[in-house]
Amino acid sequence: MKQCTIKESVELEGIGLHTGKNVKVILKPAPANHGIKFQRIDLEPKAIIPADANKVSSTRRSTTLKSGDATIGLVEHILSALTGLQIDNVLIEVDGPEIPIMDGSAKYFVEAIQRAGIEEQDEERVYLVIDKPISYSDPETGAELLVLPSEEFQVTATIDFNSPVLGPQFARLNSLNDYVQEVSSCRTFVFVHELEQLLDAGLIKGGDLDNAIVIANKPVSEETLKRIGEKTGRKDVKVESEGVLNTTDLSFVNEPARHKTLDIVGDLRLAGAFIKGRVVAHKPGHTANVQLAKLLKKAFQKQQKLKGKPHYDENTPSVLNINEIEARLPHRFPFLLVDKVVELTDTKVVGIKNVTMNEWFFQGHFPKNPVFPGVLQIEALAQTGGLLALNTVPDPENWDTYFLKIDKTKFKQKVLPGDTLILKMELLAPIRRGICQMYGTTYVGDKIVSEGELTAQIVRRKIEE
Repeated sequence: MKQCTIKESVELEGIGLHTGKNVKVILKPAPANHGIKFQRIDLEPKAIIPADANKVSSTRRSTTLKSGDATIGLVEHILSALTGLQIDNVLIEVDGPEIPIMDGSAKYFVEAIQRAGIEEQDEERVYLVIDKPISYSDPETGAELLVLPSEEFQVTATIDFNSPVLGPQFARLNSLNDYVQEVSSCRTFVFVHELEQLLDAGLIKGGDLDNAIVIANKPVSEETLKRIGEKTGRKDVKVESEGVLNTTDLSFVNEPARHKTLDIVGDLRLAGAFIKGRVVAHKPGHTANVQLAKLLKKAFQKQQKLKGKPHYDENTPSVLNINEIEARLPHRFPFLLVDKVVELTDTKVVGIKNVTMNEWFFQGHFPKNPVFPGVLQIEALAQTGGLLALNTVPDPENWDTYFLKIDKTKFKQKVLPGDTLILKMELLAPIRRGICQMYGTTYVGDKIVSEGELTAQIVRRKIEE
């Protein structure tokens, strides 16, 4: 899949849920790899706030991002719309501290994006591919979220508020292709007692009975209904006994569970990538969603760091075995540090070194705490790179490689007895005049243990008469 942005800018306005003030939002096209970013154009300088789980400052009733002194609240619905329509890159200009509540769903954001049109970009979309389960649970709220491997993004959500009216509900999103029809129009919901508390605390100055489903768990007095009507600007607010106030009709029988699904789609976009995985959520909420998004972001960063890691299967036959390596390299015990080569092309080589306690250097290198020397990791990379360089000449046994420069070298993890080093060397530029510029990376399991740039020269070996 290619990355996507919108074809042209599009604008919409609405009321801020907490401020009660009119807010203008402008979605603008953005270049590939830009991601989703918010910009507070009412501030000076115009602060940029990326859609990033690590930027979340509050999850009380909604998700709020913060960068420096600038905040932007209620981001989950617009992020959900962008994810549902598979938009990778957009700049969202906002002239206030929160995204407008609109009707409490993602419907109006979806319609705005559809008006703008969707444009495919040249860069490939990068996915977070779930290869093993990732979970988060909160004992206090009972929230349990699990992400499992799947070929595409799916969400299954169940809610249970121990309510005689809003009983346990289930909703499922099988594919983002179903998002617009099945999820986007589903509105947020609130119980009457919560609504009263929020109104009394002055927290939802922009709240009215058109942008939320209001549910009464028990019979509500006429006095309470009148007070709610006055504070929300509505007359004739009624509820027969228990149930949804008469100001709205449900779009779906399970609209609350579907709205929770909408929130999950938006909050998990804060992980920084589209997800290939199935989310199973029980009693989800913004706090749990964001904590899961942080775990997914870490997994994505690790995946990106390891995306160049070679696949090594011990059962795969060697490209070069130890005898063939010795025929090409002049090194011998105790200084031959490559056991076999499992991949060899014109631009890349992958070698394997099995580290045992019998290595000669463990006798004197931290003998009571054996650690494979970093300089010998580089030497192992150098020998592996030498096999790549010598693969370019017809008679490799008559040539040697001498390293001219080692640059930008980093040692990130200890290498211990029992580890298997995967040694990858890649050409940074074509070999010219015998000069080879390569980048080396050493892996142990799912960790990079060392890396650096190495430059070598191929020199014909002098044969003694």
